[in-house]
Amino acid sequence: MKKIIMAYGVFISAAAVLLCACSAMSPGKRDTTETSSPIVNRTIPAETRVLTGLDILERDGFRQIAGKRIGLITNHSSVNMKGENAADVLWRAKKIKLVKIFSPEHGFRGIENEGVRIESSTDTATGLPVISLYGRNRLRPTQEMLKDIDVLVFDIQDIGARFYTYLTTMGYAMEEAARAGIDFVVLDRPNPIGGITEGPVLEDGISLFTAYYRVPARHGLTAGEMALFHKSRAADGSPLARLNLRIIKMENWNRNIFFNETGIKWTDPSPNIREPAAEVLYPGIGCFEASNLSVGRGTDIPFLWFGAPWLDGRKLSAQLNADRLPGVSFTELSLIPDRSVHKGIKCGGVKITVTDQKAVRALDMLVYISWHLKKNHPADFRFREKEIRDMTGTSALYDMLEAGAGPEEILKIYRQSSAHFEADTADIRLYR
Repeated sequence: MKKIIMAYGVFISAAAVLLCACSAMSPGKRDTTETSSPIVNRTIPAETRVLTGLDILERDGFRQIAGKRIGLITNHSSVNMKGENAADVLWRAKKIKLVKIFSPEHGFRGIENEGVRIESSTDTATGLPVISLYGRNRLRPTQEMLKDIDVLVFDIQDIGARFYTYLTTMGYAMEEAARAGIDFVVLDRPNPIGGITEGPVLEDGISLFTAYYRVPARHGLTAGEMALFHKSRAADGSPLARLNLRIIKMENWNRNIFFNETGIKWTDPSPNIREPAAEVLYPGIGCFEASNLSVGRGTDIPFLWFGAPWLDGRKLSAQLNADRLPGVSFTELSLIPDRSVHKGIKCGGVKITVTDQKAVRALDMLVYISWHLKKNHPADFRFREKEIRDMTGTSALYDMLEAGAGPEEILKIYRQSSAHFEADTADIRLYR
């Protein structure tokens, strides 16, 4: 199990950078003097620390769900201000009865890798059943599972990218709760990469576990806001439209606050998101999983590096630095992933350092990197057409790159779409 990471930001020595630029590291490893970013978890004064929905519920003596039988959708990422897990907090509450736990992708403890189907189990701490909502042939709770529950509570830390699956699990569960006629409560948590919106809205005709909501790749919403969005877009008269939905709002959070500024204890939300910088980059770099690039799975810096056996990291890092993309810098680095794409093969690549997390535009990076790779390696670099459409939300990137369009032509479309989305969702935004 990945250990909880409390601090980040050791400065990179020039010698380490030079060494990594010139030679491959041992399989899946990097020099321990390196770091991916100067982002650190800050010490936040108690009076300004963000209180999550779980903190508010606990502070209020659980009155919002008092006397109810509770099913809790959660994992290791849902902690209170003391670092205690939501399941433990609700289990010991005297005014409610926690009867079942439901877990998403990566499992209740968050240690399973992407795509691993998970069996249901028992929580050793409480003795309660842990029902997997990422099992073989099951992504939703059944009506039978919900029959002894009055309220279904959702409390999981999302990372702000549409294709990260936790909020899809929430949406599926909302629909099943509505069918069962039970209440649904979201204990809200921060969008860890702020309220910034990037990319095109998911186009009609796409409906996947990783592409479910009609939102941009970087949606800028909290879990509570996404729940409101999902219900508000339901057909009139449908069970979802009639769902009794309640959001337990946070206190002291606004759309300019990133995770390391909240005072909330960091836990890796999934095995390959290991620090705040990875969350900031994921909505863009994650889209390269629809290509023949490694995105660093099987290395010590997933989503902070990308590469391939044929990639000229020196040339590409120089081009990207010349583009002056805000909030990031690029360094040549060769690595050998020890799992996933290009396992066991030396890959030329580029390491990304986040210098200003609030300035980063991950979808801009996606477009510029793709454009350069198309020019530098026309016979080697490729996207899988359907997969990149599903991840970015439209066919624009693939089609326009094929047609020879430049980055700013593509990004003009992206920015127009995200601006329209922000205007259209003003009614469900709970925080300034």
